Amino acid sequence: MDWRDKLNEVKQTVPQVAETPESTIIKPAKKRQSEPLRVELNKRNGKPATLVTEFQGKDSELKELAKLLKVKCGAGGSSRDGEILVQGDFRVKIVEILENMGYKVKKINFK
Repeated sequence: MDWRDKLNEVKQTVPQVAETPESTIIKPAKKRQSEPLRVELNKRNGKPATLVTEFQGKDSELKELAKLLKVKCGAGGSSRDGEILVQGDFRVKIVEILENMGYKVKKINFK
């Protein structure tokens, strides 16, 4: 028995997971957010950073949203005190993600 045959046997025993579209993974905005989120470009030590401010909600929700934005942008960052910082200029991409989630967005420093 070849290693490929063994691998195919193992594949048949593992249950298949159905892939869900990306739009169903993103959770809708919480109703607590009455003011629009502000998305702006800022310079930190001469490097661009995208800021999302005026978040209203729990710290756990802020961290979850920050993690989602950082993963979607493929960049690092941080979140604290109702503010999310994503390293790099991702204004357009972040605005699209937030609007798809149902948040109102106010664009600052857009050309």
